[in-house]
Amino acid sequence: MSPRKPSQFKEIREEKRSLIMDTALEHFAKEGFHSTTINHIAKHAGISKGLMYNYFSSKDELLAEIIDRSVSEMYLYFDADRDGFLSDEEFELFIRKIFKLLKENRSFWRLFFQLMIQKDVMDNYLKRYKVRPEKSKQQTSANITPAFISDVNKIFTDYFLRRRTNRPKDYDPIVDMNLCISTLKGFAMSTVFSDEMEDNLYEKTINRIIEIYK
Repeated sequence: MSPRKPSQFKEIREEKRSLIMDTALEHFAKEGFHSTTINHIAKHAGISKGLMYNYFSSKDELLAEIIDRSVSEMYLYFDADRDGFLSDEEFELFIRKIFKLLKENRSFWRLFFQLMIQKDVMDNYLKRYKVRPEKSKQQTSANITPAFISDVNKIFTDYFLRRRTNRPKDYDPIVDMNLCISTLKGFAMSTVFSDEMEDNLYEKTINRIIEIYK
């Protein structure tokens, strides 16, 4: 048998990392981040504790990688051309891609949301991604860094500020933005935790969200 190529070793390593992360996500979500040990994850992933540390230096790093991977996937189509400007078409693309992603892999996102509502996890997340806006630099891809999160917030805010044209004098774009975020969060939870919504109603709801905020 011929020796493996470097590309094959890389592929095997990535597969092992994904296995560890998927196993950790399941147990973090169901048993709690604080209660789940590295030993526990290694056992259920079918590897030794020592080998675990070849992939992740700590449980905190493992958690950070899980969050980065998941959030990166969600933001892949946000400001798709990475020019710092969210057009109407990009806004619609982002909304449609998010809910397609959530619907196609409900089981994964259920676990992710269960993980993110844990206080110690959320505190860890907020601490990791806290950044001053003036330190932000435009990213060329959806790599989740403090700068990227800051840019997302600015781009999304700017999108709603531009919507003041031809609207009532008392129109408040920030209120509209917060309503949009709350709507998206609520519908995302409904998408992930409920299998009962008919496809026709589901599509109509997405279309209505886009119609209201585009």
